[in-house]
Amino acid sequence: MLPASPDDALAPDWLKEPADPNGLAPGVWPASARRDAEGELELGGVGVAALRARFGTPLYVLDEAEVRAHAARIRGAFDAAAAAHGTKARVYYAGKAFLSTEVARWVTQEGLRVDVCSGGELEVALAAGVKPSRIGFHGNNKSVAELERAVAVGVGTIILDSAIEIERLGAIAERRGTQSHGFRQRVLLRVNSGVHAETHDFLATAHEDQKFGTPLEAAPALAERIREIPSLRLRGLHCHIGSQIFGSTGFAESASRMIELHAALREGGELPLLNLGGGFGIAYTAADDPTPIEELAGAIVEAVARECEVRGIPIPTLAFEPGRAVIGQAGVTLYEVGTTKEVSLGERGERLYVSVDGGMSDNARPALYGSQYSARIASREGTGLPVLARVVGSHCESGDIVVDHEYLPSDVTPGDLLAVPATGAYCHALSSNYNHTPRPAVVAVRDGHARVIVRGETLDDLLSRDAGIAATGPTERTGARTGEGEA
Repeated sequence: MLPASPDDALAPDWLKEPADPNGLAPGVWPASARRDAEGELELGGVGVAALRARFGTPLYVLDEAEVRAHAARIRGAFDAAAAAHGTKARVYYAGKAFLSTEVARWVTQEGLRVDVCSGGELEVALAAGVKPSRIGFHGNNKSVAELERAVAVGVGTIILDSAIEIERLGAIAERRGTQSHGFRQRVLLRVNSGVHAETHDFLATAHEDQKFGTPLEAAPALAERIREIPSLRLRGLHCHIGSQIFGSTGFAESASRMIELHAALREGGELPLLNLGGGFGIAYTAADDPTPIEELAGAIVEAVARECEVRGIPIPTLAFEPGRAVIGQAGVTLYEVGTTKEVSLGERGERLYVSVDGGMSDNARPALYGSQYSARIASREGTGLPVLARVVGSHCESGDIVVDHEYLPSDVTPGDLLAVPATGAYCHALSSNYNHTPRPAVVAVRDGHARVIVRGETLDDLLSRDAGIAATGPTERTGARTGEGEA
């Protein structure tokens, strides 16, 4: 195969042919990512060959020091920005990005609170020892059982999403109040500011025609209703404009609209907290240029301060909910190459298809959102010239794409380890058993050591849930899977 040229019609404009197809772009990979003298990729001081030997592939690898560094940096950025304007900031880790007990402990040890949006996520946070008072509970359809559990354990803030939920939680909190005199559940009201994030439609969560929150014009009546319920205590407003957002313009505009509402609602009582959500973008490819968190924090808080000054009101305590920005860059997924295939598209050029032993079951984002990722040979340095490649999975779907467009060394071959960076967020969290594929393990690396923080599934795990399978032993079932059973 001839190397693809820079003007190859198959390559998108943003993808540039690299001078070195083995290079690791800063800001995309964890800071600890490096190649040793033999060209093998190391993460957190652990070589990928050793990781494959111990844990197999596919494998999610999470750099603990990277997670902690991002958590601390984000908290510091918002603390400093808030202090510059005479207020305070709270930073919640958005657990939906990826949550395990270990990760919950890392982020809380770095000073973050935890945001959950299901009963399961709540239990993980509690099992990790997160103080309930430092947990925020989201969701557009929290069940009675979930709300009862949240109230019973003392969740600090419940974000109310609808009129029905206000009544539902009010009744639950009232029952709790009969047992605990004077109890009032602290709540926020989620509001759609009407600001559209410049991102995929399914990721934009502040426009009116979607399932989360209430429109701006409906918020005053709902806030008044919350204040009428003795068992609830309205602490403030919540807004989230979307995900994977670069720049501060959208956040600033949303903050302006929310402060206008905040000022109006203050006439009915104290409103000390404003939660502006998260959605801060990260780099998935070398072409991405996310806004530094210090710049974002400064611009957002400045916008709030300016709007408060115009209205002559104090700046509320500000809360934020980064998830991807904390954990995304810390994750790398390892795959083993199974086959390669050259595909000629005539005058348009050629593409190399590289098939790996995972796919849309361990990373659904390319199929769901058309998300772009990067890839590098990890077990060695390639010696071939860069060729345009598409990394695909093993599932029975033509849309099973892991990395849509990438330049890889032309000598990529079966048995190579391939590494895909920036997979810490929404990969394990969205993983599935499609085609009866077991979910991979999550391994944490730090200072030359590796340990499992989420066990991988086995085929026996999958079969154990099938009520139609007779109670046969593992050996018998394994034999049937490997072709040793009856034809």
